[in-house]
Order: sequence, then C-alpha cells, then structure tokens
Amino acid sequence: MKKQLLTCMLGLVASATALSQTKPYELEREMPVFLDQLKKELTYPLAWGNSDITDFAQWRQTARDAVLDAMLAPPPYTTDYQMEIIGEERRDGYTAKKIRFNLTGYSRVTAYMLVPDGKGPFPAIVLLHDHGGHYTIGKEKMIRPFGVSDEVMADADAWAKQCYGGQYAGDYLAKNGYVVISTDALFWGDRGRKEGADGSKYADVAGNFIMLGRSLSAFMNYEDMYIVDFFATLPEVDAKRIGCMGFSMGAYRAWMLSALSDKVRVGTAVCWMVTTDCQLSWEYGKEHGGFANSLPGIRRYLDYPHIASIACPKPMFFLNGRYDKLFPVPGVEDAFREMQEVWKSQSAGEKLRTEIWDMPHDCGPKVQKAVLDFFNRWL
Repeated sequence: MKKQLLTCMLGLVASATALSQTKPYELEREMPVFLDQLKKELTYPLAWGNSDITDFAQWRQTARDAVLDAMLAPPPYTTDYQMEIIGEERRDGYTAKKIRFNLTGYSRVTAYMLVPDGKGPFPAIVLLHDHGGHYTIGKEKMIRPFGVSDEVMADADAWAKQCYGGQYAGDYLAKNGYVVISTDALFWGDRGRKEGADGSKYADVAGNFIMLGRSLSAFMNYEDMYIVDFFATLPEVDAKRIGCMGFSMGAYRAWMLSALSDKVRVGTAVCWMVTTDCQLSWEYGKEHGGFANSLPGIRRYLDYPHIASIACPKPMFFLNGRYDKLFPVPGVEDAFREMQEVWKSQSAGEKLRTEIWDMPHDCGPKVQKAVLDFFNRWL
C-alpha cells in the first residue's frame, strides 16, 4: 500500500512539473513575447528625415510640440519665486549658498548654488542629478552639501566616490568660473516620501500620476525647464550663457532639457543615450530606469536620438562608456549616427561631440574635465 501511495505521489509531482513546463505564457523577462512585432511597428514618422517636413525650424517646433503633448499636463508655472538664502559657506574660489524658492505652483524647493569669486554675471550650469536607485539624496550628488547631518554628509561623499571619482561636479565647475545650481527631482532627497526612501514605491507613485492625468517622468522634465527660467533671473547668472550637465538619469534630463528649452545654449550628457530597438531587446535585456524616462505615446513619433536632435544646432556633448552595462554599445552607436546625420544636415557637425570611452557607467574627474573643456569652448 505504501509503495502504491509513493508511486502515485511521484506521478503527481511529475505531472505538475510537466504542466509547469508547458503552461502557456505571453510575458518573459518583463517583456511581451511579441516584443519584436511591436518594435517593427515603431517607424518614428516624425523623426528628421522620416517626416515630410523639410524646413528644419518648423520640424523642431513640430517635434517639440509632440514631446510636450506626450508629457501630459505641466505643473502650474510661476514667476513668484520668493527666493531666500538660508545658508552660506565660503569655499576655495567660490561661495556655496543654500536657497529656497517656489519652483512650481505646487512646490517650494531647496537648492544648492555655487557662485565664483569675482564680478559677475557668470556663465551658468544647471546640474541634473542621477538616479542610481539611490533616493536619500539628489542635489547632494552634484554639489557638496553643508549644514546637514553627518549621515547625509557621509551619504553624499560616498556617492561622489562611487560615481564621480570623489570629485563633486558642481564644485569642480564653480572653481573653474561657472555659477551652478542643483535641486532634487521629485522622489529624491528633500522631495521624497514621508515614510522614507523606498525605490520599490517609484512605480506606484508613477502609476498614481498617470491616473491623475500626469506623468511623473515629465514632471521632472517640466521642473528642469522651470529651474532654467528661475536661474536666468538671478543677477549672478549670464542668461545668454546657460548650459546643463548630467550623468546617467541626469544625462537623460540634460538632453531633454536642451531639446525643450531655448534658454539652454549648450548641453552635456554623460552615460545616457541608446535606441529603443537595442534597449528593449532579447539580447540586451530590459530598460533600466522605467518610469523615470517614460513619456506615454511618444514612441508613435520619435525615439531617444530623435528627441535629442531637437536640440540641434546647439553644441551638445554625448559621452558613453564601452563597458557600461546599462547602455549597450551597438545601441549607443546607432543613436550617435542618427544624431550626427541631423547635425550634419544643418551644417553644424562640429557642434556635436559623440564619444565612447573605455570606461563603465561613470562620471569621474577625467570625464568632468572633458565636460569643462566643452563648456569652455562653446558657452
């Protein structure tokens, strides 16, 4: 009897195993099994060269309008900034200021601003922080903080060491004559969750935004545009010489900002450019960042390099790493070729710098020096 029962149980286990192996499915590795068919339907009809618009200025405006439409409704705009300085610290060749101002009709934010010694106004850089799955700090990733807890200071220093070679990009640029500013994107640093930082909640927040008819990713892009507008009003800033710089998600923000704001004259983007075809593929895996760079419906018209090309003919510097696991080289090269064709078509090829270095996902001192050199040339 026991032998018969054991045989029966083994049979059931074998049947269950076979069933699990043959169970139908339509999702694999967080992507639909019909991924390739979906990608074939992405023809990007509004891309320069695909569109029937032949006037470049008209194309730029039409493409920009399509992006803004995909970004859904913006947060309310304000010029009632009511800026206040809440702290200052003297540093070697510049002054660090902690300020507060009304960024939107919803949000009053804290920012760090670094002002070089001497007589302004100065050329200016908006610094856009990364994602990194690290939410406890934002602006402190770009500018060395002050007047904070030991915990925040240690957090910022550790992040600077991990991603920026121990050199804060903002402090480096300020020491070289640029006034710089950085704030937290929504969900990072001072603009995080009341319950505490938890990256697993980002998709929930983004989903709630969509249900409210808004896009969390687009809020970041809108706010970056608003920061530029605020920055341009300050007496320390030469409003005709504003650039932007970012690493990783900050690089995505930088080329989006360059494409959307005419007040940005020069943009630099470190470690964020690729094509959707490569980014979402069985060979290279799934997209990293998710809702942080997702604009509903935009793929009906434009891919990443097409959106970045709205910045043409501005000077733009795109730098990616050959050993960057987030952005496969074939996709980076394809994206770079797309953009190069656009800048060349406008006789502005010398203003576009696209490079792949033998490095991982990184923004260390050597990279920052290349960024500084680019700003020094064009801004």
